[in-house]
Amino acid sequence: MALPERTQQVIQTYAQFIHAIATACLKPELMTQTQKMLAQAEQQGWGAMVMAVRQVLAGKRDSSVYAGLDDDDRIIVEAILRGIQDPATLPDPNQQPDPSAAAPGLAGMIHAAATGDVSALSALADMAEQMVKVGGDMGRLGGSLRRLVNGERDVDLLTRGMSANGRDLVAKLVDELARFNVH
Repeated sequence: MALPERTQQVIQTYAQFIHAIATACLKPELMTQTQKMLAQAEQQGWGAMVMAVRQVLAGKRDSSVYAGLDDDDRIIVEAILRGIQDPATLPDPNQQPDPSAAAPGLAGMIHAAATGDVSALSALADMAEQMVKVGGDMGRLGGSLRRLVNGERDVDLLTRGMSANGRDLVAKLVDELARFNVH
């Protein structure tokens, strides 16, 4: 069964984390290293997800472990649980996610937020906060989401300080947003 594109993107973005946690559940000798990784994640503001992951590490395997998590955290914990049940479902921790694949979905969320969808605006705010924590191009893009919702489409302005890959992503995002303005 193929997972939705956004779910696949989240899983690939956090592939190393998902793989490490699922592997630690199967190989308890990795637990010390895993606890250090969880402590770092907690310091980065992922407290709720870390709490859920600790429940998984303690042996809890039902859906109640991700109750109350935001969408991305839930996707990550579900992927860990799937990986424990069937390690063949674990993402390749060495494959880099394709940020440009996120442009259509992100453009849809920006458009929805700009046209008054409160849940889309809330989801974008959460996403922006996580992106800023990551830093680099993602952090800069996260910091620009509000400007995109407010109608800014100047790629040069939106991409100041970004790498070529970051500029490409923003250009694709602006192109996708332009499609919403065609009648």
